[in-house]
Amino acid sequence: MIEQLQRLGLAPKEALVYMATLELGEASPVSTIAKKAAVNRTTTYDILELLAKKGLVIVSTAKKYRYYRAQPPEKIVAYLKEQSEKFARLAEETENILPELNSHYRALTGRPRVYFYEGYEGLIRVYEETLTSSEEILAYASDQANQEAVEWYFPKYYKRRAELKIPIRALFPDTPKDRQRHSLDKAEMRRSRLLPKHVMDFTPEINFFDNKIMIADWKEKLGIIIESEEIVKVFKQSFELAWEAAEKYHKVIEKDMKKS
Repeated sequence: MIEQLQRLGLAPKEALVYMATLELGEASPVSTIAKKAAVNRTTTYDILELLAKKGLVIVSTAKKYRYYRAQPPEKIVAYLKEQSEKFARLAEETENILPELNSHYRALTGRPRVYFYEGYEGLIRVYEETLTSSEEILAYASDQANQEAVEWYFPKYYKRRAELKIPIRALFPDTPKDRQRHSLDKAEMRRSRLLPKHVMDFTPEINFFDNKIMIADWKEKLGIIIESEEIVKVFKQSFELAWEAAEKYHKVIEKDMKKS
């Protein structure tokens, strides 16, 4: 359960403290929650205050002491929906000010730039970057890995990318979720080919677009953007070779899908 809560966006210790508060049932002091969660008292206090801001716990005061009680688990769904709407709103606001931001942008030419983003918010940030693409995105991707990481984000992401008319060409490992995603290619402005897992098995997603490489590693919870025209050029050419080689494997998998 702790791992599942982390996939929903809670940090490891946040998940431990939330579960401890949930299992205690009644309003409890920090010391009791810290003991049950096996997290030191000061850290537990900071986490409880953060969970309160997220609407996942309720704070009450009695005799100058603060007590914390977990909100019903349904509040997690409400929190995730709120976060989803927040990121969509921020993306829209960013698009509105892009022209002005670009007018102030004076980048050094000819030198690669690398940006690192940590945690689930950082990973979502690098996916939002792909929605600025001015061309077809080339991708090594796994919807199986994406859905297991942040299930609430990706259906809306695919829809938004299609609405922005940004096409994508993707190589997927042959998993149940990736077969399902492949079946939605037309609706989501995508061309994809499936590869048997013994040929290509991966969880990080890598996208190539414009002069950028996007890497999203859900296991390490790390997002990376690399900006370099020359480096991206090489990877785009390598992708084209992989795309052509994938055709024979994809045809075999397609036959199997039709039989199924």
